Amino acid sequence: MHAVSPRQLEVFVAVATLGSVRAASERLFLSQPAASMALAELERQIGSPLFARERGRLRLNDRGRELLPLTRELVERHAEFGRRAEGSVAELTGDIGIGASNTVGNYLVGDLIGRFATEHPGVALRLGVANTARIAQGVLDHDFDIGCVEGPVNHPSIEARPWREDRLVVCARPDHPLAGKARLRREHFAGERWVLRERGSATRALSEQALAALPEGKVVLELDQSEAIKQAVIAGLGLACLPEVAIVDAVQTERLVVLPTPFLDLKRTLSILLHRQRYRGAVLEAFLASL
Repeated sequence: MHAVSPRQLEVFVAVATLGSVRAASERLFLSQPAASMALAELERQIGSPLFARERGRLRLNDRGRELLPLTRELVERHAEFGRRAEGSVAELTGDIGIGASNTVGNYLVGDLIGRFATEHPGVALRLGVANTARIAQGVLDHDFDIGCVEGPVNHPSIEARPWREDRLVVCARPDHPLAGKARLRREHFAGERWVLRERGSATRALSEQALAALPEGKVVLELDQSEAIKQAVIAGLGLACLPEVAIVDAVQTERLVVLPTPFLDLKRTLSILLHRQRYRGAVLEAFLASL
């Protein structure tokens, strides 16, 4: 095999990250034919394709997934060599794909990326928001360089680091019968209607733990966004366990109230996820330091 060029590796990583040759060419300031030729030559030298085409997008095949972590490391080490060879502190450049579970992506994104974005304007940030299970899978598949999720993730290929504490609260409309009780007890929740997050969500898992400690109720609705659940509770469809940060505005405007439930453990730890095979170059280390 002839020497593989840094440009070919950059094109491979960009296509894997962005899903198309056109987007990769724009990111790398190349013409689309030049990017296509670089990828084709790399695949020819390797002796096998790296992608499968699905609905107009390029998806990594098994060979591509195997080689992507090493390729990213080579590209980042090459960039690091350039910065050190300049003999000065050069501005960090590159990109980071961040996967955030819904609470983090919708309510804590400023805390997650704000400082880093301000200090390193030369780094492009890509943020994807989904539930915890999907973010963890994205880290495993190298779709994301780093994840930030609400629930525990146990996988031998993933390193999970605690980031910060968070908690859920039980919320209701202000005119709900339980909102007027001076001191709530478990038995007061018998037969209550609940609106829950979808399965695979960390909020759903913790909500189910809480419901297991209460008398039997009825799940009347499942939704995949905290905002949608909040609106359902405001509409009087039932009670919900939601992240405290998600309902601050509704409580302040008296559309929701928090029901005091000291008998429920609704605390949790938000975690940072890293693939153990992911090379942690200067850009990723700077991001981790910003947290």
